[in-house]
Amino acid sequence: MAGGAAPGAAAGGGLLRVLACGSVDDGKSTLIGRLLFDAGAVPEDHLRTLAADSARVGTRGAELDYALLLDGLAAEREQGITIDVAWRQFATPRRRFVIADAPGHEQYTRNMATGAAAADVAVLLVDARKGLLTQTLRHSRIAALFGVREVVLAVNKMDLVDLSQAVFERIAADYRAFASQLGLARITAIPMVAADGDNVVARSTRMPWYAGPTLLERLETADPADAAAEGGFCLPVQWVNRPDADFRGYAGRVVRGRIRPGDALRVLPGGRETRVARIVTMDGDAEEAVAGQSTTLVTATEVDVARGDVLVAAAAPLEVADQFEATLLWLDDEPLLPGRQYDLKLGTQLARASVNPLKHRIDVDSGGRLAAERLELNDLGVGEIALDRPVVFAPHAEQRELGRFILVDRQTRRTAAVGLLHFALRRARNIHWQAHGVDRALRARQKQQQPCVVWFTGLSGAGKSVIANLVEQRLVETGRHTYLLDGDNVRHGLNRDLGFTPQDRVENVRRVTEVATLMADAGLIVLVAMISPFRAERAQARERVTAAGTAFIEVFVDTPLEVAEARDVKGLYARARRGELRNFTGVDSPYEPPASPEVRIDGSGGRPQDAAERVVAAVLALRATDGGGAPA
Repeated sequence: MAGGAAPGAAAGGGLLRVLACGSVDDGKSTLIGRLLFDAGAVPEDHLRTLAADSARVGTRGAELDYALLLDGLAAEREQGITIDVAWRQFATPRRRFVIADAPGHEQYTRNMATGAAAADVAVLLVDARKGLLTQTLRHSRIAALFGVREVVLAVNKMDLVDLSQAVFERIAADYRAFASQLGLARITAIPMVAADGDNVVARSTRMPWYAGPTLLERLETADPADAAAEGGFCLPVQWVNRPDADFRGYAGRVVRGRIRPGDALRVLPGGRETRVARIVTMDGDAEEAVAGQSTTLVTATEVDVARGDVLVAAAAPLEVADQFEATLLWLDDEPLLPGRQYDLKLGTQLARASVNPLKHRIDVDSGGRLAAERLELNDLGVGEIALDRPVVFAPHAEQRELGRFILVDRQTRRTAAVGLLHFALRRARNIHWQAHGVDRALRARQKQQQPCVVWFTGLSGAGKSVIANLVEQRLVETGRHTYLLDGDNVRHGLNRDLGFTPQDRVENVRRVTEVATLMADAGLIVLVAMISPFRAERAQARERVTAAGTAFIEVFVDTPLEVAEARDVKGLYARARRGELRNFTGVDSPYEPPASPEVRIDGSGGRPQDAAERVVAAVLALRATDGGGAPA
């Protein structure tokens, strides 16, 4: 080590999680590198590498470039920017630290949010020459949003403004005024020259007018409120541990409170109760488990517990709900479309989620509410989240672990958003499923057919409606009971209020899916002919239909754009090319072809009657095992 504390010196200090953030080129990596260097937390071999890298790609001539201690990726070193979140651990005699160096570029806001989600304190860099920038304000809002309550405002590069006290005090005053709007009350402003180490670890001799703490002094004495240690016990179950027939334990990390053998437990969301028999750790049985510890609980009585359940103190249970108001930070290049389904992960719990309605977008500069139909990359917004099952939660203001979730795009598996739960919506609690004496199977037997949904998709002019019409006529000739839902026809009534924006297309498919599911429940063979351009919504339609016990056949009428446009029976392509129709599929709105449809039809040639016969054959081949009901 290059000077500094002995490795074990911080054994008694509490861990502090620090986020370094701010706009690009404000000096975050340099500041943290200098902090590590001056605190003696850089091993000798790293120092040798730093010297070599500084000579090769450094930005400070013959001097050490401390930013290179953090910028680990080759692309970062070459460009002099931070792309990923760089994590570093170090210790002083007073405390242990984990520091996250978050990227400053706007397109990497998602990475900054990752660091904010785990941070106790944010060190916010500001270039003294530039003052507060949009990205400075954005990072402050995200930090506050994710529960960071203390900020160290590092006014860097003071040497480039002649070490001016007036400049420093003006920036500090401007930031305090802004931070008060966010509920950030604990602000420490420090003037710095990070590259030279002024007020990083050692007090600056060039700014005698500053009498406050250095950065390290402030971090060593920071005392973030640790609400996790207070309140009722809570452990999200990550794993049911059954190494043999004689042992069953429920493993996870305690996120709040403490527990001892004999304490009463409740299993949520089900509500079953039991008591703790043993607390098992890697070192054997323990007398107590507290917040932050990973442990395994053995219960006194057998209870049905699975991954995703939450064990809580029986006397202090958490809430269970399936609808919420939430704040979202959108992280995907593809926008949020209200009504589209995403996978939600909340702690160890999984559910299917949709955002509808989206209430408003939050302006990052003013904090004002703006009308919005969708969220784009890096947008902040508030909306209502509906889930397909109840989950255990706590408002994020009270508990991070069960108040924060992520949304995952179901097609790409990318993380689409991170969200914070505000409160549960109670309006649907009095709605229950009504049992019927006549069910789908009985209706199918009465009609002597296998109900199903046949979904025709393709470009406008592909030939979907023509083929679907022929299929219905042929099925009726064989004595089947059918109904055809055509995309144009439903827009005259059921969906007359919808336009052709991406979000309206999502809702268009959702409504038709629900109608088709009900008609199939009535025992009918339902034919749907609509463009339905997005894979996500067609997948959602398939899942909704099959979850109800009905077979789903996707028919892709694969007609090249130039062929469909040449037909242009309705004159729509010509109008779209002239700019008279917006969001027209194939012109200024995308079409996502199916990857593996049950039936693929070449729409560029061949007789529609032959194509129809292929679809009819697929329908008549269905059996009761394909979704229930009577034989075909």
